[in-house]
Formats: sequence, structure tokens, C-alpha cells
Amino acid sequence: MNAKPGLPLTPSPPVASYAEAVGQAGGLGLVATLRLGLFQGCLGCLAVVFAGLMNRVMISELGFPALLVGLALAFEQFVSPARVLFGQLSDARPIAGRHRLPYIWAGTVLFCGLAVLSVPLIFHVGRQLDAGNPALLWGSIAALCGLFALYGLAISLASTPYLALVIDRTSEAQRPRAVGIIWCLLTVGIVVGAIATAIALRGLDGVTDPAVLEPALLRFMAGVALAVMVLTLIATLGAEPPAAAAPPSSGSEEAPRRDDAITLRQAWTLITSSRQVGIFFAFLILFTLALFLQDPVLESYGADVFGMPIAATASLNALWGIGTLVGLLLAGLWLVPRFGKFAAARLGCRCIALSLGLLILAGFVGQVPLLRLVMVLFGLAAGIGTNSALVLMLDLTLPQAAGTFVGVWGLAQAMSRALGKVFGGGLLDLGRWLALRLNLGDTPLPAYVLVLGVELLVALAALAVLGRVNLHQFREDTGRSLSKVLALDLG
Repeated sequence: MNAKPGLPLTPSPPVASYAEAVGQAGGLGLVATLRLGLFQGCLGCLAVVFAGLMNRVMISELGFPALLVGLALAFEQFVSPARVLFGQLSDARPIAGRHRLPYIWAGTVLFCGLAVLSVPLIFHVGRQLDAGNPALLWGSIAALCGLFALYGLAISLASTPYLALVIDRTSEAQRPRAVGIIWCLLTVGIVVGAIATAIALRGLDGVTDPAVLEPALLRFMAGVALAVMVLTLIATLGAEPPAAAAPPSSGSEEAPRRDDAITLRQAWTLITSSRQVGIFFAFLILFTLALFLQDPVLESYGADVFGMPIAATASLNALWGIGTLVGLLLAGLWLVPRFGKFAAARLGCRCIALSLGLLILAGFVGQVPLLRLVMVLFGLAAGIGTNSALVLMLDLTLPQAAGTFVGVWGLAQAMSRALGKVFGGGLLDLGRWLALRLNLGDTPLPAYVLVLGVELLVALAALAVLGRVNLHQFREDTGRSLSKVLALDLG
């Protein structure tokens, strides 16, 4: 809006953002934080079942090419630019007076329904692979990729406003504790999902008949989806007061300035105002890739190299999750407060690289107990690095455009997850081809060594980029840009 004629462009007394007003209406206590974190736990549980289990079934039981599996799963992240749109939408378009909850609920219903539909579609693609009809096969593959893309959109629709809600409901002092608890519950969800999968599908060990696998997996997925929807409602009901209920800031008779006062164009101005945004964006991509490049092939690694059955390979995620949980708590309660977020993040990157080296060594030794120990250590390193990266992410987020910034950081993480799924499966296929060309025999280990070796190099690259992140410069640049945006809005 243009300034009124004759009035200087001097800032008026500051008014609270919508996020600040909601935070003033009531921050998150321990019980409320634990309840809200149930949603994040549901996402962790569903990720293990939807991604980890179905990866294993598609590659090992149905004989899908690893590249096809990685490409199909990557469509979940290929749609990640929508996170920025959904974040801005939840900032600017409240539904029934609420900015976050309606989007969270709608996204949850959608991704739960799509998770159930994925089971029959995956087995349909498997049948088309055996039938050898090119037209039906490519149509089925396109449908599978489309389903994963829709699933990714639904996850983005729910998770981006969810994290913005956490920022809305917490003060800067409360935020590190809240995020630590919530991400611990994400890890608990991963562990619970892995254990539930191992127990529920124990009777399928050694079964490869699709006629037996499909109905069993469909029943299991439907039960998980129903539990996720119920727990999401329990976690979020009443977590966001209506916008009209947010009180004005003290000393001002005006209604609080809501985040939707900042348009998408103005939010983009904030995002691009600091070179540090691009540097941290690159760090998040490399860091997340260093954690998840092996994700599409991990359970197959256990099956092919160590001869582990379905239930046992599912337990690898549980071990990783237990280590991550300990790492999150260790970093949040001791490492970050004592040594600082940057030092803890550097330690996390170094430990991730070391863990990947040990994971390669475990393959040469071929002992399942060693693999399990390394997965715990890998999870510990992941927890330390993740906690530090999350604290940095919150420090590099403006409350006045929380949804939009969360969308940008979520985009970086989702892009790297997509790259991890494509490159993880692609590197495995490349490794198998190279092993044949180099006459390395029938052993599957060299292909997996290629995947893990590249991932180790990515972890070292993330460590190098982290050294260029400057929090003070980010705050200075975006603060200056925000002042200009708000000044242009006066009138």
C-alpha cells in the first residue's frame, strides 16, 4: 500500500504477529507439547510402513528394479515445491478462523487414504511386470508415480502448517525444548512402526506369493492408517485458538498483525534478501541426503548381504530410531547447551560419516550383530546432527512468515529425500552393472558399497557447507528486508 500524502514513512509502534499473539494466548507446556507431538510420531510410524516396508516388498519380494522403486518413491518429494505454497496458504487463508488445523486434518485424511490405495496398486504393477504388456506396464507405472506424488502433496499439506503451528505456539525460549520433544516423538513413531511391522508380519517370513502378501499387507496398512487418523485428531484438537481469539499486543488497541498481512511476493522478498538462505538451503539438502541416501536400499542390504528375513530387516529401522532418540536427547539436553548448535552440528556430520564407514565395514564382515550395533551408532549420529540442524532451522525462520520459511526448509529436505531415493536406487543398479562388467562375481556387496561410499562423501560435503552458515548475517539481512516490507505497508 502506498503511503498517505504528506505522511513520512516512519514505523508505527510495533504490533504482534499472528504467531506472537497465539503464543501470548497460551504457550505449550510439557503435556501440550507431548500431545501435539503425537502427530509427528504418526508421521514417523507411517513413513516406516509406507516407505521402508514397501521398498523391501517391491525390491526383494516382487522383483522390481531398484531404480524404478527409487524413482516412484521420489515422486513423493518431487512435488515438494508445493510446501512453500501450502505454508503461505496457511499463513494467508484461515479456514473457520484457523490458519493451521484445517490444513493438517485435510492432509492427514488424504495421505492415509492414499497409503491404503498404494498396496493394491503396487501388486498390480508387479503383475504387469510379469505379464510383459508394455502399454499396460507403463500405464501402471505412471499411476504408481502419480499416487506417490499425491501422497507427497498430502504430506506437505499437513506437515508444513503443523510445524508452523509449533512455531506459532512457542516463544523463542520454549522452541528448542518443544522441537526436541516433538522430534523425539517422531523417532518413537519410527520405532513403534518398525516393531509393529515386525510383529504383525512375522508370519510372512519367507513368503513371496503375491496372493498371500497382498491381502495381509492391505489389512495391516488399513489398520495403521486408521490409527494415524485417530491419533492426529487427539494430538491437534484444540491446539490452535481461532484467529479472532488472539489478543492484541499490550499497549495497542489494534488487532494483532496477522501473518497474512505479508503477501507471497513480500515473503519471497524476505526469503531472497539474504545469501545465507541459499547457503543453509544447500546445507539442509546435503545433510538430509547424507542421512537418507541408503534409505531405499537399507532393508534390501540386510536381505541380500546378511540374509535377513522381512521382520528382521524391519527391525533395522527400530535400531536406527532408538539411536536417533538417544542422540536427539543427548544433543538437546547437553551438547547444544554446552558447546553450541554449530559445534554440535559439526560433530553430527562427522559421526554420520564415521557411521557410514562402519556400515560398509559391517558388510565385509557379514555379521548381523555388528550391523545392528552400527545401526544404533548411525542413529545416534543422526540424532545429534538432526537436533542441531533443527535448532539452526528455527533460528533461520522469521515468525512473521513462519509458514513460508518452514515451507522453504521443508522443500530443501524433501528435495534431498527425493534425490536420495532416485540416486540410492540408481547407484545400486549402477553398482550391480559395474560388478558384472568388472567380473566381481555374484556377491551383492560391491553395489551397496558404492551407495554407502557416495553417501559418506555427501556427509563430508555437508560439513564443509556448514562452515559457511552465518546466523548473525541472516538476521541482519532479513531484519532489514522486513523493515522495508512493513514500511511500504503503512498508510
